Amino acid sequence: MAVPKQKQSHARTAQRRAQHKMAAPVYNGCPQCHSPRRPHRVCPACGYYAGREVVAPTTAHDHHDH
Repeated sequence: MAVPKQKQSHARTAQRRAQHKMAAPVYNGCPQCHSPRRPHRVCPACGYYAGREVVAPTTAHDHHDH
């Protein structure tokens, strides 16, 4: 069984952990309306996915009409 001969220093541990960071979210242009959207998700602006309308587009006044 492989066992380390020496204790790994705090500096070396911190250097390794410095690479464990979050990546910025990727945005692609919607092929229908060209607004930015996340890949593999329905466009929030036009409601299209894979060339067809999946959901009705959301607008600011649609939420909680009381």
